[in-house]
Amino acid sequence: MKTVLVANRGEIACRVMRSCRNLGLRTAAVYSEADRQSMHVDAADAAYAIGPSSPRESYLNRERLIAAARQAGADAVHPGYGFLSENAEFAQAVIAAGMVWIGPTPGVIRDMGDKQRARELARASGVPVLPGSDRFRLGELDSLQAAGTQLGYPLLVKAAAGGGGIGMRRVDRPEQLRPLAEATQSLAHKAFGDGAIYLERLIERARHVEVQVFGFGEGTAIHLHERDCSTQRRFQKVIEESPAPLLADAVRARMADAATRLCADQSYGGAGTVEFVVDAQTQAFYFLEMNTRIQVEHPVTEMNTGRDLVAMQIEHALGTLGTMVQSDITARGHAIECRIYAENPLKNFMPSPGRLLRFELPEPMPGIRIDSGYRAGDEVTHFYDPMIAKLIGHGATRDAAIERALDALGRIEIEGLHTNLAFLRATLAHPGFRQGRVFTGFIDQHQRELARP
Repeated sequence: MKTVLVANRGEIACRVMRSCRNLGLRTAAVYSEADRQSMHVDAADAAYAIGPSSPRESYLNRERLIAAARQAGADAVHPGYGFLSENAEFAQAVIAAGMVWIGPTPGVIRDMGDKQRARELARASGVPVLPGSDRFRLGELDSLQAAGTQLGYPLLVKAAAGGGGIGMRRVDRPEQLRPLAEATQSLAHKAFGDGAIYLERLIERARHVEVQVFGFGEGTAIHLHERDCSTQRRFQKVIEESPAPLLADAVRARMADAATRLCADQSYGGAGTVEFVVDAQTQAFYFLEMNTRIQVEHPVTEMNTGRDLVAMQIEHALGTLGTMVQSDITARGHAIECRIYAENPLKNFMPSPGRLLRFELPEPMPGIRIDSGYRAGDEVTHFYDPMIAKLIGHGATRDAAIERALDALGRIEIEGLHTNLAFLRATLAHPGFRQGRVFTGFIDQHQRELARP
């Protein structure tokens, strides 16, 4: 392998290229019209235009990406996260074109990308799964009310395909169920090409805890510990950390064992994340989904373990990684990641596109990492996710990590658009957060005080 095409943009494209360079590999970037002068384009050894600014016509266009990979003479394709990273057809097309797909097999991607199928596989591996309904295909809702009554309210309507919180709605009363189910089917069909949904029991005070796994494709797997992603809004993560605060060690161990067992049973190859919902009252945990790619929050694990997960992905695809055992993985201290968005917390976190007239980041310092795909003068457009950067703080203790993150956030200077910087600082400083009493409704419960001007 000599050249890797990075089929993505922004921060994650720059991140993948960094590991490629460290491994002595050339990189090829792709870009839409809106990204012609972007940071990831300049970071690559070569760059190829793939169409208009619309994601569907560029970063989601399999044919254009394969054509760019051929033009670049790429030996392999790394998909990053989002876009086509969990698209089995794209993975298959890369392999059919004679290139290496840096990720799990298309079959595993397909199985885990179907949330209901993933639930069945988790259950077969002895992993706890929340009660849920059968699949309701687009327009087929005849037994919906009966299924809702059987599960009980409140409950969640969830798209069978997709992820990232898209296609997920809370239902509190029976009369809300059909309208919300129809709306979710319509959204899922538009977003994923699959309008199927299912119902799932809702845990009122829930935590979102995930386990970073790495499989070797032959029935063996390890974990690199867990991350708590409970601090979120509208099912979108905002702050992630590891280890998960106030989680019993016995629960932590059982969760890691369940995630690793599922990974091994699927002969999973590469990096992945098994996500769980945890009852904050009882600490009972249940399988949520598996993401068959690198996660946005992977730097949290890298800071704690000292492992380069992207390099591990690439080396596994090259066949040079070798098999690790669990005792090879050690973690130290605490890491916490803050996602910095171009958005306005005072207007319900509406995206705030615009030009970064000023974008000053802190000088490198111990215990701080910042990943970004933007520079001063760059445009944050409405075409893509408004995340500008990720700031990760690491310390010997959780309090030390929080203090480092707070200090670094205070040193960031951004002008030209609204951001959530003040909101992030307020969240990290909140007494409930400082005590580790996080749950998925934390931001909703405290939004008025966290988003104060």
